[in-house]
This record gives sequence, C-alpha cells and structure tokens, in this order.
Amino acid sequence: MRIGELARRASTTPRALRYYESRGLLTTRRDASGYRSYDEADLTILRQIRTLQDCGFELEDIRPFVDCLRAGHPTGDACPSSAEVYRRKLSELDELIGQLHGVRGWIAAQLAGVESAAPELPRCEFGPPLSASDCDRQPSNTPIPGEDDDEH
Repeated sequence: MRIGELARRASTTPRALRYYESRGLLTTRRDASGYRSYDEADLTILRQIRTLQDCGFELEDIRPFVDCLRAGHPTGDACPSSAEVYRRKLSELDELIGQLHGVRGWIAAQLAGVESAAPELPRCEFGPPLSASDCDRQPSNTPIPGEDDDEH
C-alpha cells in the first residue's frame, strides 16, 4: 500500500509517517516507480507507535516496542526491553500522581480557608456574583428604562 492509504488506515497523516521514517521507527520500501510502499506489518507498527504516543510515551521510549515487532513477535510489548520501558513509565506516573495529590490537598485547604472566611454574598440570577462593595451601596432612585412603561 502507498503512504496515503497507510496514513488513512492508521488515522494519521503522510507527514507523520515521513517523520517516523526519519526517526527510524518506520522503514519503507520503494516500488518500481519510486513510491513508498508499505504492508500490514507496517500498519501494525504504526498502530503501536500511535497507541503509545496517545499514552504519553516519547518516540525514543517507543523504539523497543517497534524493534520487538520487527523481530517477529506478535505484540510490541512481548520483549524484555519493552517491559523495562513500561516499568520506567509506571514509576514516572506514580511520581506525578504523588505530586498531583499534594497539589490537590493544598488547593482543597486553600478553598476551605476561603469558604470559611468569606460571608455568603447575594447573587443575581443572571449576572456575576456581587462584590462586597456592591452590597454596601445605597439603592439608586434612577428609573430603569422601560420599568414604568405601560406597554409591558
């Protein structure tokens, strides 16, 4: 198949395929006319690349998975080098989750402090919340246009 068909079947662009080729993740053959030519194995590799990218893996992290597929394994994660990438990624995610829990706790504490210190202000049903200075103003005697009209 040609580059356009492979891109369509993998839900990506020919430009992305050329980029993967330049990075050594996707190999290409040329047909007699000089066009890039791909097969089903290339589609499998491309789907592996896209899936791992969607999960946040960098291209260099993906290389062991591609090498595993090229070695003839049915899946890209069947090799020890792929498992090592998974272990490293899990460790990174665990660290990020810990940091996010800390940030969440801090934000929740800040919000609890704000909510316990701030009095409840009246709200206009169709407008933004009133500020404290809005509540201190005296009512205006200026008529609202259309309020006294008899044409309601």
